[in-house]
Amino acid sequence: MTEDRAAATRRAYMAVLEHYRRDFAAPGSAEYWSPSLETASRDEIRAIQNAKLEKLSPFLYENSAFYRRRFDDAGMIPDDIRTVDDLPKWRPVDKKEMVADMAAHPPWGTYTTHDDAIWNSRGWTIFPTSGSTGTPRVFRYSKTDLDYWKWANSRALWSLGARPGEKVFLVVGFGPHVWGWGVLHALAHMGVPCIPGGGLTAELRCNFILRYRPTILATLPSQLLRLGHVMRDLGHDPTQTSVTKLFTGGEPAAGIAATRRRLEEMWGAEVVEFYGCTEASPHSGGFSCSHPVRDDGTVQTHLMEDIQVWELCDPDNDMAVVPEGGRGITVCTNMNSESSSHLRFVVGDYTSFDTAPCACGRTHVRALGGFQGRADDLINLRGVKFYPSVVEEGVRAVSGVGDEYMVRLDTTAEGIDFMRIEVEHADHAGPDGVIAAVRNAVTSRIEVRVEVDVVPPDTFPKTEMKAKRVEDRRGK
Repeated sequence: MTEDRAAATRRAYMAVLEHYRRDFAAPGSAEYWSPSLETASRDEIRAIQNAKLEKLSPFLYENSAFYRRRFDDAGMIPDDIRTVDDLPKWRPVDKKEMVADMAAHPPWGTYTTHDDAIWNSRGWTIFPTSGSTGTPRVFRYSKTDLDYWKWANSRALWSLGARPGEKVFLVVGFGPHVWGWGVLHALAHMGVPCIPGGGLTAELRCNFILRYRPTILATLPSQLLRLGHVMRDLGHDPTQTSVTKLFTGGEPAAGIAATRRRLEEMWGAEVVEFYGCTEASPHSGGFSCSHPVRDDGTVQTHLMEDIQVWELCDPDNDMAVVPEGGRGITVCTNMNSESSSHLRFVVGDYTSFDTAPCACGRTHVRALGGFQGRADDLINLRGVKFYPSVVEEGVRAVSGVGDEYMVRLDTTAEGIDFMRIEVEHADHAGPDGVIAAVRNAVTSRIEVRVEVDVVPPDTFPKTEMKAKRVEDRRGK
């Protein structure tokens, strides 16, 4: 790859991104940050995607050794991928390929278009993946990426109701937490004040809420539950605080009806969310709008199609594209980054799509039912497959069960796999009723009998980061 072609394709790609980056500095209307993009016709959206794809393929080929090898190995050239209709020609990229590439080319790998020259002259930061499985992949970003992140996240935050005059309490650890940093920079871009809540005890965070009166509480779902209980322990009713929106990311919440209901009843506030992944959608890929729940109770999440192409593929049918209305796993082509644009990266969450206009007026595709788990997290118990979020739905549906619980998968001496759920409940001394309720609630959802143990409240440590509630000890 020659420097001249690398530089020329980079300039061409960044020029087309800049051309379609409308309303960067300020919102274009009271309802939409970028009204001409967010209410564009389906034909306009497709034209924007095609214009970016035409420049993306040669950019990746000339600036990423990983993508050059992939094109060459497939016997393809960049001109083979010029439009959305061409995408199925390209085998989706999965995280295992990135892990292997990083192992062969430490410490950064060659799967991004960010090199040492950019890092040393105008680098911004790094973010490693924080998923539940595998070796973290690390990504370097430039100052140019920061501008595109601020713009995309500002559009999404505007959609879910963040405005000047609101105050956001952002409760994250401010380590390499991609969601928290992206939100922080976007809020500053929007002129919406942000109160940082990292490094504080739960009691201090509750005192911050009472003292500084934020209207939007932004953190992981498990942390929202924790703070609600601590607020009550301090003698305060969470529903009477200043908080009107619960803004979540990093874990499923909005799409798990029992968890969403528990949070909204606890705080007297609406749950809204961001959706994405570090690899291909580190800023907001999906986001709530003013109509996050349909009349039939189905949660819906917008996906930002002018900066990404979202597909659903069938992992059991050679990753064939699933038609609208079908269910598949998410695959993202990101076209909003100098450093980490990708062709067909497997994000891997099951959902279904709807491209009909939303009641909020946006025309971009929506994921129906939320995102309840990555394909990597799928549990296979005696031939029955289900997500941990389905177990959570059952556990949360039982009155009085604590917020923390554990799912343990093990094998009997006879070689039979089984699942045991441990829950906290005040009736732990006489647990028969709780055991029956939890077993029925979970079994009815996954159609596999489970064992249930009831332990005293506060047995399990309180979740401070992403919850790890499944321990698989089978075959160990």
